[in-house]
Amino acid sequence: MDQPYARASTQTHFIGVLANDELADTLGQCRLWMGENFGCRSGFSTPVHVTLVPPFALADREDLESLSHAIASCAQNAASFIARVSGFGTFGERTVFARVEPDPRWTELRDALYASIARALPGKIRKDARPFLPHLTVANRDIPAIAVPRALEYFTRLDLDEDFTVDHIALFARRDGSWTTEHAWSLGDEE
Repeated sequence: MDQPYARASTQTHFIGVLANDELADTLGQCRLWMGENFGCRSGFSTPVHVTLVPPFALADREDLESLSHAIASCAQNAASFIARVSGFGTFGERTVFARVEPDPRWTELRDALYASIARALPGKIRKDARPFLPHLTVANRDIPAIAVPRALEYFTRLDLDEDFTVDHIALFARRDGSWTTEHAWSLGDEE
């Protein structure tokens, strides 16, 4: 059966790439600013990351083992690369994010991951049909309408322009209402 996008209440996992500590600290401060100035709390329950596969529901132990093997296989065959984060953007008034500069290697990694998952779990997790735009979320869903222009004005002054190494794929799991990193596989790792 083709898995539709899971509703928030049933989502158990998603897959992505964690930001390095320095970038996570910078964007964590941005999340704090959004919380202090606009009451935004959505970002606090998720580590700073680039999403490769959006949240889905998968609870069966055998399926989770198959998923882990699929991620490991993809990671083993993928090469690390340097990504650039430059400035901030929005998806309308719903999401404020740090902009990850376009690079075909993001799409190659995402497509290889979906292909590996499709082989291991046919029909269980469907590919996101939305255009893939790698980004690092600062705040989403709970942003007041007046917040977006003010946030962009403030964040622009930070002059964000950093590189980070994409060297792993991480599986995140929902635990007690927050997302935690369940496991991360190094890219190109033979283990």
